[in-house]
Amino acid sequence: MAAPESERTTVAKAHIGTMGWSYTFWIGNFYPSELKSKAFLAEYAKHFDTVELDNTFYRIPSSNTVKAWKEQTPESFLFSAKFPRIITHVKMLRSCETETDIFISRMVQLQNKLGPLLLQFPSTFGSKQFLLLQDFLPILPKGYRYAVEVRNKTIDKERLLRLLRDNGVSLVHVTLPILQEELTAEFVYMRLEGDRKKVDGTLGKTEVDRTEDISKWASQITDILNQKMEVFAYFSKFYSGFPPSDAQQILDYLRIEKPS
Repeated sequence: MAAPESERTTVAKAHIGTMGWSYTFWIGNFYPSELKSKAFLAEYAKHFDTVELDNTFYRIPSSNTVKAWKEQTPESFLFSAKFPRIITHVKMLRSCETETDIFISRMVQLQNKLGPLLLQFPSTFGSKQFLLLQDFLPILPKGYRYAVEVRNKTIDKERLLRLLRDNGVSLVHVTLPILQEELTAEFVYMRLEGDRKKVDGTLGKTEVDRTEDISKWASQITDILNQKMEVFAYFSKFYSGFPPSDAQQILDYLRIEKPS
């Protein structure tokens, strides 16, 4: 199992990556043209030290799948993972103890490669469901990192921040600026989604120039690192259209080299 929080040393480091890696439309411009899909993850890990697992949102991975992820990546690599939608979207935290236990038990097989676990809620998860979250967070297994993303503006933000802070859970940041009072854990989780109406995301190239925005995110990350906090940031294919370029650009701003 991954090291409990009490034994884990917090390092002021930025982990920058993308949301997923198994995209055939990256062949030729990120992945070598002759590369087989089963080798995508190992190649991805030569460039970035983390990835957000979106496929865990659709189904709980098998033990063999998790083992394969672990074996294909370097020791320093970190996987963040979305909680399955059966928990966050279908049941909305009601009567989901079994699914939660199975999901976490599978993910901890990553051991030292386990990053934060993401609870991303639908826009229908609002103030009426807040008590469910209030009851759910304290019973999650201790010693692991959790992040919460809510999209419903009816939830009282101050109340949400207090709940997250009390449980050491990170608020997911999707817009700038990130304010000091919004830092609720010992790490910060960022998701750069973009606009699905303006970006196709499957063309395998940059569709929208986000250089100015990325420089602002890099500046914000630098400020957070100066506070001795760890940062996880992931780019969607809808941000500029080409996440590997976005992630590399922000690493260049931060002067972080590729994983060794």
